Amino acid sequence: MEKAKEKDFKIDRKTYEWTIRAFSSLKKRLGVKIRLHQGNDQLATGQIFLFNHFARFETFIPQYLIYEYTGAYSRALASSEFFRGDDFFSKFLKSVGAMPNRCPGLLPFLAKEILHGRKVVVFPEGGMVKDKRVLDDAGEYNVYSRKANERRKHHSGAAVLALNLGAFKAALRDLEDEGESQVIEKWAERLDFDAVSELMDAVRRPTLIVPTNITFYPLRVTDNALRKGVQLFGGSLSQRLSEELLIEGNILLKETDMDLRFGDTICTDEPCNWWERKFVSRLVKRVETLDEMFAVKQTHGKWADRMVAKSVGRTTVAVRDTYMREMYAGVTVNMSHLISRLILVYVDKGWSEVGRDLFHKTLYLAIKRVQKNLGVALHESVSNPHFYAGVLDGHAAGLEQLLLSKAVSELVEVDSASYRFLPKLHEEQEFDAVRLENIIAVYANEVAPIQGAVEAIEQAIAEAPDIHDRDLAKLLFDDELVSYTWDKQSYCDESHKAINIQETATESGEPYLMVPEKNNGLGIVLVHGFLASPAELRDFGKKLADAGYPVVGVRLKGHGTSPWDLRNTGWRDWLESVRRGYRIMSALTDRICLIGFSTGGALSLALASEQPDKLAGVAVASAPLKFYNKNLIFVPLMHGANKLTRWLSSYEGIMPFRQNESEHPHINYRNIPIRGLFELRRMVDELDTRLPDVRTPAVIIQGTEDKVVDPKSAELIYKKMGSTEKALHLVPSTRHGILNENIGNVQEQVQSFLASLQAARH
Repeated sequence: MEKAKEKDFKIDRKTYEWTIRAFSSLKKRLGVKIRLHQGNDQLATGQIFLFNHFARFETFIPQYLIYEYTGAYSRALASSEFFRGDDFFSKFLKSVGAMPNRCPGLLPFLAKEILHGRKVVVFPEGGMVKDKRVLDDAGEYNVYSRKANERRKHHSGAAVLALNLGAFKAALRDLEDEGESQVIEKWAERLDFDAVSELMDAVRRPTLIVPTNITFYPLRVTDNALRKGVQLFGGSLSQRLSEELLIEGNILLKETDMDLRFGDTICTDEPCNWWERKFVSRLVKRVETLDEMFAVKQTHGKWADRMVAKSVGRTTVAVRDTYMREMYAGVTVNMSHLISRLILVYVDKGWSEVGRDLFHKTLYLAIKRVQKNLGVALHESVSNPHFYAGVLDGHAAGLEQLLLSKAVSELVEVDSASYRFLPKLHEEQEFDAVRLENIIAVYANEVAPIQGAVEAIEQAIAEAPDIHDRDLAKLLFDDELVSYTWDKQSYCDESHKAINIQETATESGEPYLMVPEKNNGLGIVLVHGFLASPAELRDFGKKLADAGYPVVGVRLKGHGTSPWDLRNTGWRDWLESVRRGYRIMSALTDRICLIGFSTGGALSLALASEQPDKLAGVAVASAPLKFYNKNLIFVPLMHGANKLTRWLSSYEGIMPFRQNESEHPHINYRNIPIRGLFELRRMVDELDTRLPDVRTPAVIIQGTEDKVVDPKSAELIYKKMGSTEKALHLVPSTRHGILNENIGNVQEQVQSFLASLQAARH
């Protein structure tokens, strides 16, 4: 192939920018969701970007992101086979900055491009690593080569480019310090800079390699429209093409997260020793082109030049190994990684099957252990409890998506009691078939270099059989704290600011768990009201804990964070929050009483209607069945109008929020989402049908002149509930918050009820 010439590989700005716009438009229509993770503005400061390679289309993503975030053009290396002809495709690739990876004079050409502000995109693995196996049996980094039919080391071209360019820059800086202006001027002219100052500005910018990892989740092998379309018009497909269209078509067309995680930059500007630096300066003074500098060899030529070549060669392997480790360390660990690695560890230990309960418990422990390792990058499927909350019961979406999929049916047999590991898990698969035949191996291989994840799984396997329910409860409560942090961060950006800055709540919305050293065996699940947070009943919770009752203060989903959060939740989410609190307390005590205020009272009654194990009683204050505000009648109409408006325009609705004049502005939301009021109405309607199933001892307390909840609610609840042991207490008050304000000694009435439950037990 002819040596790289600028005229042959000139970037066409119009074509480049048109391609970026086209990709941007296409991205909005695809199922893949690109997520960018960078910590030190690597996109702007980096010059040589390295990416792992698993799908063909991902080779277009880096250039797009670099341009979108920095406005810089990129050079990207592609297989030389795409440039053999002079057809349209070859010309197009050249016009958008692509270059053949075997082009003579490639590295000095790229070095000049970097000096002129271009970025360089490299895939150092070479071909696609379909099995994602990058560690050999000895734990060394290498990949499979289809051409050689054996494993080989990764390419080191990026290291050679960076080291030579770094040495060249350092030499020019030294020559400038020594007053060698003629040499500097020579290089400014040779490298097509209009002024020496422009060259020296480029020389002073550090040469930074940015290792980047691309992780896809989930991977699917079900049929898709792309493969069917190609098969329809193109006849029979080869196994290799069929496999690629199945995997990559699903990534593109079905909802898939594509996480790009930029690692720590690697700077290559300083030669190791002062004498090596002197040799480089002499070389730069003597040669006329970058080609000559890059062409120095360790085995022949001037002695000083051989020393320069040896210096670069000695460092090349170390730099390559550094950026490959950093690239693979950037894997975004997801639930399928942990599941797959767990399965293969069991298989390696000689297990042919594992009980479902033990497997789910082990997986959950692995998730909690890996969360504690700050050095591991986590996907939300294992970092946000919203996505893994059902793992212990075997109902998390990510768990079912993998283990119940057709792709895994020949690898793992699932029945009601166990997971059975089938022989195919042990079989070696052809490189081009492994993504279809053993997706578990693909996931497990990808996570293998992540020591923190591997150790978390080993720890979980050791702990799971004997872990006490109390320890699990503490982990489940930790999930509630993690969930609170996730939800709060999700609604703190600029798009939510206008509403958030109006909020007056100053108390923390965190849930709490109080377990006295000497507990009396009756646990309390304390549930706050609509628009509030656990802070609403925290003082009462502390009073109960001081009296010997273990207490969990539940945070209803959507509360204690932002009104926008509440706008995106429903009453079933609130009830699920109470269920989670109940589960935590179930592991800590033999008997439980639900205590709820206002909406929390209604939810407590709703859960009581399910008659969960260990339920000893339920106490509610100001629980709604009817509301004092008659305007709530129109909420369904307003909610429907808001939905219609969002569908027809970019506005958020006719009236997405309304003002709330709260009795406790330091705790409650100031803005009420109409959707929240709509869900409140739905919850009350559901409660009305459930009350006959409430059969536990109960106490209902209500203010006589409540301005929020119609006082008739208490009588209706009392009459409709199925309990034979029940009491109704009316408290003279115009206030709604009779429990947290302890109006009429309501807290003492509740404590008296708790004492009666204790007495009844004996």
